[in-house]
Amino acid sequence: MKYRSVFDIIGPVMIGPSSSHTAGAARIGRAARSIFGREPKWAHIYFYGSFAETYRGHGTDVAIVGGLLDFDTFDERIKRSLEIATERGLEIHFHKEACVPDHPNTARLHIGDEEGELELVGVSIGGGKIEIDEINGFKIRLTGEHPSIIVINNDRFGAIANVAHVLAKNEINIGYMQVSRKEKGKTALMTIETDQNVDETILDEIRKLPNILHVAKINE
Repeated sequence: MKYRSVFDIIGPVMIGPSSSHTAGAARIGRAARSIFGREPKWAHIYFYGSFAETYRGHGTDVAIVGGLLDFDTFDERIKRSLEIATERGLEIHFHKEACVPDHPNTARLHIGDEEGELELVGVSIGGGKIEIDEINGFKIRLTGEHPSIIVINNDRFGAIANVAHVLAKNEINIGYMQVSRKEKGKTALMTIETDQNVDETILDEIRKLPNILHVAKINE
């Protein structure tokens, strides 16, 4: 295995006790918050494998809720995240799942409010690193290690080209792109990793394109 920096070896700056069970969980929760675009009013959190067996002892529950509250891995408020969630009116439900996942540190988050819902499957792969494997039933692969854009769109001719044109016009380089759809001609999802953070004004430009339903970003 090759490491890009010493931080890939020693792990992220974080509230303990475990990079996989706490830092990774916090990043999964924060990714869900970023894609949803706001703080949810309720959350059903489903733990699988090792997460299901040890989530209380390893602080996975407080970490993932801390992420939903937009706390970074090193934020001291993570320790009080369940209490803070109650204070903010965020209703939390935890569920232990018996089925065996592809990876032992897997969580599924179903979050929402009166305006909408989001379902996301995230995996903590060690050292605080994560992968997002599914968003609203779309199979994807998103690491969260690079600035990323999530675009939900009607599956129509030119939608991908239009988004790529806006990024190119603003000198945003695409490092990785994946397109997923459940059925031809229905709804599709673009996952785009970029070399730099994308300004909100550029995201607004993408939102105004034809057939674009939702745009969200995850900063590095």
